[in-house]
Amino acid sequence: MTTDYAGNPVRIGVLGGTGLYQMDGLTDLREAEITTPFGDPSDTITIGRLDGVEVAFLPRHGRGHRILPSEIPVRANIYALKMIGVERLISVSAVGSLKQAIAPLDMVVPDQIIDRTRLRPSTFFGDGLVAHVAYGEPFCPELSDLLATAGDETETTVHRGGTYLVMEGPAFSTRAESKLYQSWGASIIGMTASPEAKLAREAEMCFAVLATATDYDAWHESHADVSVDMILGNLTKNAATSQSILRKLMPRVPEQRRCDCGAALATALVTARELVPEETLQRLGPLVSKYVS
Repeated sequence: MTTDYAGNPVRIGVLGGTGLYQMDGLTDLREAEITTPFGDPSDTITIGRLDGVEVAFLPRHGRGHRILPSEIPVRANIYALKMIGVERLISVSAVGSLKQAIAPLDMVVPDQIIDRTRLRPSTFFGDGLVAHVAYGEPFCPELSDLLATAGDETETTVHRGGTYLVMEGPAFSTRAESKLYQSWGASIIGMTASPEAKLAREAEMCFAVLATATDYDAWHESHADVSVDMILGNLTKNAATSQSILRKLMPRVPEQRRCDCGAALATALVTARELVPEETLQRLGPLVSKYVS
């Protein structure tokens, strides 16, 4: 694995979703091209300062939106951000609404996930090293609260909490599926929060999602079925709102973490050290070196 980044650790990262392929306002720009044991990330990582706060930005679909949700190299993305020092990761994600109260152009900071994906690797572990992280609360409560508070200072409506149902895609839901997910109590539906949240937990990152509603999915009888044209019509507005929220968030992020995310692996590694292949330890070094000497 290689990187041309040799600067100080960058503690805050942003994953840009559909419509957010770059971050406005970044100064002192530089790029990090990183290769990981899990392949190359979706794109070059852009590092800069946002109102004095150093931030790393990575568009998950690549610039130009060329990567399907199922094709996103999520392990490489999270691992690469870990390599440059990211401890807190904010994911911006376009979603459909499954509730009348969450209107298009509203923002949601969810606190739960239902994972309906089936084609995506969802762990860094295996190959002789077993880990079981706690995942009852999939998002960092501290970072999520800061994100929602920043959103409250904009003119948009921000919903605190809610369940993000992650579908495989790339097709949108059938009407029957959409109504089924409603019956489960899901609030929003999208295609990217998992396995990002699981992998961020394994990487001991704080992880929070800023979900930007573009439509009412397929359940809403009085609204047109979801289409790409409908979504694109709201993406530009949502991207501008997201960037405003991120700028308000950055100065609020404290230097020290008070949550448990930074010790997620402390009790998760279950394989006896002498049984773990050295190749596996080397591959996972940035994740486990503080626990396995």
